[in-house]
Amino acid sequence: MIFGNFFTAIAGLLDTVLNLYFWIVIISALLTWVRPDPYNPIVRFLHAVTEPVYYRLRRWLPFLILGGFDLSPIVVLLIIQFVQRFLVQSLYNIGMGPHLPL
Repeated sequence: MIFGNFFTAIAGLLDTVLNLYFWIVIISALLTWVRPDPYNPIVRFLHAVTEPVYYRLRRWLPFLILGGFDLSPIVVLLIIQFVQRFLVQSLYNIGMGPHLPL
């Protein structure tokens, strides 16, 4: 029962963090359309949180930039969705599995 609660707590925490990062990526992508002030603390935070992930993706998959359009945010969102559907759901299933009495 303790391990089940542990896996359920990890799944819930991971799901919350992934949801938060999902919205950060969306907001960051939307801000690229309006050219915000680069010295704004919120813009700097969004850039600092998302750009390292985009940079790694662009290094591994250089074809993500097509005709001046950066598709890295879309790939990040797809990866987040996959991790939520596969890993988080698997952790929930492990946590909710049959509990053996001690």
